[in-house]
Amino acid sequence: MTSTINVAAYSDALVVLGTAGILVPILSRLGFSPVLGYLAAGALLGPFGLGSLIQSFPLLSWFTVGDANDVAGIAELGVVFLLFLIGLELSLHRLTTMRRLVFGLGGLQTLLTTVLLATFAVYLGKTPSEAIILGASLSLSSTAIVLELLSKQERLKTSVGRTSFAVLLAQDLAVIPLLIFIALLAAGPQGSVLGSLGKAVAQAVVALSVIILFGRFLLRPLFRMVASTRSRDLFIATVLFVIIAAGVITNQAGMSMALGAFVAGLLLAETEYRRAIEATVDPFKSLLLGIFFFTVGMNIDVRELLRAPLLLAGGVIGLIALKSVVIVVLAKLFRLSWPVAVEMGLLLGAGGEFAFVSLIMAAQSRLIDPGTATFALTVTSATMALIPLLSHLARRFASRLRAAGATPPELTMRPTGRQRHAIVVGYGRVGKVVCALLNEHGIPYIAADSDASTVTRDRREGHDVYYGDAADPKFLEICGLANAAGVIITIHTHHLIDDIVEHVRAMRPDVLIVSRARDADHARHLYRLGATDAVPEAIEASLQLSEAALVGLGLPTGPVIASIHEKRDEIRRGLQQAARAAGLEETRSVRAKSRAIFRK
Repeated sequence: MTSTINVAAYSDALVVLGTAGILVPILSRLGFSPVLGYLAAGALLGPFGLGSLIQSFPLLSWFTVGDANDVAGIAELGVVFLLFLIGLELSLHRLTTMRRLVFGLGGLQTLLTTVLLATFAVYLGKTPSEAIILGASLSLSSTAIVLELLSKQERLKTSVGRTSFAVLLAQDLAVIPLLIFIALLAAGPQGSVLGSLGKAVAQAVVALSVIILFGRFLLRPLFRMVASTRSRDLFIATVLFVIIAAGVITNQAGMSMALGAFVAGLLLAETEYRRAIEATVDPFKSLLLGIFFFTVGMNIDVRELLRAPLLLAGGVIGLIALKSVVIVVLAKLFRLSWPVAVEMGLLLGAGGEFAFVSLIMAAQSRLIDPGTATFALTVTSATMALIPLLSHLARRFASRLRAAGATPPELTMRPTGRQRHAIVVGYGRVGKVVCALLNEHGIPYIAADSDASTVTRDRREGHDVYYGDAADPKFLEICGLANAAGVIITIHTHHLIDDIVEHVRAMRPDVLIVSRARDADHARHLYRLGATDAVPEAIEASLQLSEAALVGLGLPTGPVIASIHEKRDEIRRGLQQAARAAGLEETRSVRAKSRAIFRK
């Protein structure tokens, strides 16, 4: 009897693992997305699919899941790891460099879409709290499917890829306050609303402070000690311990375990062990995410598709249309081109996986009607299934817009073959000065800028500038990088500078790269990426200010200029030496840790 019970207890695990090892690979061979495969398998084999027939056909218990609660722990673990991986991919540095698109475009998209959807829900008779949960949940897009598509198409570095990633990043960050909001409402009105809110905030602050303090002061010593044992098993166990411990701390404070895992990932992303942790998690990352999507699929009621097909179709079309329009309008306000705006709108117009997390959590807490949650989840799943088709249509539509969009002839001009020339990236105020001096000294150059309106205006005024994205290797080839003497980067966007330096150095290890830098830290970072010289704006401004002050105070101009040049060279040598030292130390550290961690 005991043996039979134990074997039966593993049937759900066999279904989940069998899906990952058999069904999803078959669907992938047929051209379907693995994420959609897990969702479909969960819907088919879950309690709303074949699992509902277990009473009539007991044999199905070995091939289906009859009760979603049986795998609830696995589902929560999948969410926890998904948030941890998102946190591990982030860093405060990355958030800072992309802040305009993340907190500007992405934040506005999430907020505006939530308000519009919540207003419509209130109009349909929902309470304000239900409306906010529904609006915020449906405003999110699918990070997993969209990034997978863009990665397979090798378009993550394009304008559509970078901007889509920024919006998805903002949406992922918005999940955290949404989960806190749901947990706060689920706790109930124990006393005054203000008192409940204050208590929840205090608990959250204490829990997050414990995690942050632990991360700041104990993570590095802990991983250093574990790495010294040269045991891969212990390292994996430590990673899992940190993730689960952080989740348990936030759970005990009345918040989601996923929030603690996200903070843990964010803290580990700032350490030198990030790459080793990624290498450790990578082998079972896909499986954990697959389990998460399988359990998400189990909450899809297939019968809802047949119960009200017209209403469901209206919900699917309405959600995609509303989100797409909002994204296109905001993208144009942020000066993105029509093709990019339209493609991004269709790509992000569908729902996302985190809607399942928030809506199921709200339904279980009786914050929204179960029927409403089921309908919203079915709409979300249907839109997610349409993402590959939407991506295909978006690319075709965008290409037609580029072809028939009355593109000014100035934007189609391409530089002709030149030898030993300089490529100047960015033709703003700084770029124009650089090009003028190059021209004065007889040095041939090709100037490039990614702002279509600026290039059109400048070419009509007689400037020799070309339209294109210097972060695209193909455009660099068109500019004659193979025969160029040097590349001068004058733009101010931090992450674009990094991308261009990496691409140029990979294509031409020997070419001169002189780049604008935001500050000394950015300059050191560019030296590590391979820049020949980096000019920090803050330091250069201080040198010019010092030169003007010294001359103004009556010192001879010649000695002042000489001393400024000496100081500039001294600072440059210091930055280069620091960058080289940091690079060597990082290389040694990574190699040593990798050998220690993965040595059998």
